[in-house]
Amino acid sequence: MSGSSAAATAAPRTVRAELLEDGKVLRLVLDQPKGNVLDLAMIRELSAALTAQEESPGLRLVVLRGAGGQFSYGASVPEHRAETAPKLLGAFHHLARRVVGYPVPVASLVEGSCLGGAFELVLCGHFVFAAPSARFGCPEIRLGVFPPVLAALGPDRLPAAVQERLLLTGETLEAETAKRLGIVTEVFDGGPDGDDPEEALLAWYRKKLAPLSAFSLRQAVRALRQTSGMLDRFGRRLAAIEDQYLENLLPSHDGNEGIEAFLEKRAPVWEDR
Repeated sequence: MSGSSAAATAAPRTVRAELLEDGKVLRLVLDQPKGNVLDLAMIRELSAALTAQEESPGLRLVVLRGAGGQFSYGASVPEHRAETAPKLLGAFHHLARRVVGYPVPVASLVEGSCLGGAFELVLCGHFVFAAPSARFGCPEIRLGVFPPVLAALGPDRLPAAVQERLLLTGETLEAETAKRLGIVTEVFDGGPDGDDPEEALLAWYRKKLAPLSAFSLRQAVRALRQTSGMLDRFGRRLAAIEDQYLENLLPSHDGNEGIEAFLEKRAPVWEDR
C-alpha cells in the first residue's frame, strides 16, 4: 500500500498534543465530537502522548482538557458490552496507572461534563481546575455497573463519605461543591468576555510551578505517589476490583441490561441478578 493510501485510511486523531511555555507544559486536548468520549482509540492515544514526553527533563506540568466546551462524557458505553469490555477496561486501567504514577504533575482543566471514566481520569492526576460550568460524577451505577477506578482510588483521593455517595448514587457535583470538598484546586471564571480559562491555569502554573526545579519536582512527585506506597495500593486494589468486575458483574443479567437499555434509549428492566 502506498504512503498516500495509508494516510487516507488512517483513523483520525482524537487527542491533540502541544508543548507550551517553552516545552515545560504538555497540553493534551480530547477532541472527539460529540462529548469527547473515551473510546479505546482515544485511551491509547493518551497513553502514547504521555509516554512520548515522559523523559523530557524540563517538563513541569501536563494539562488535560476537552474540546468544544466539554471535558468528556466518559468512557464509551458501546465498548462496555461484554465482548469488548475486557479490552476497554484493560486499556483504561493501564492509562489510569500511568497517570497516577506519572513523574510530573498532571492537571485537568474541566469545562462542562466530566463523567464516568473522565472523572476517574481526572482523579488520577494531581490538580483539578474547573470552569463554573463543570459537573463531576460517575453515573455507572445507573447503567447496572460501577466505576472500578473510583472504587480503587477513592480512599486516597476523596473523603470516604463522598466516595461512597458518588459511587452508590451516581450523583454529580457542581464546580464550587467539588472545590469545597477538596476535589477541585481552583474554579476559573472565564469572565464577562468569555476568556479561555486556560489562561488562568497557565498564570497559576507560572506562579506556582514555573520557578521550581523540574528535577526536584519529579522527586517530590515520586515521593508522593510511588515511595509513599500510593501507586502500589492503587494497583493492588484496581487489580482485585477489575477481577470482580470481569468475573461477577460482566456476565450478569443486570450488568448487561443497563448498558443495552442505555443504548436503546429505554428504561432498564432489572432482574436483580
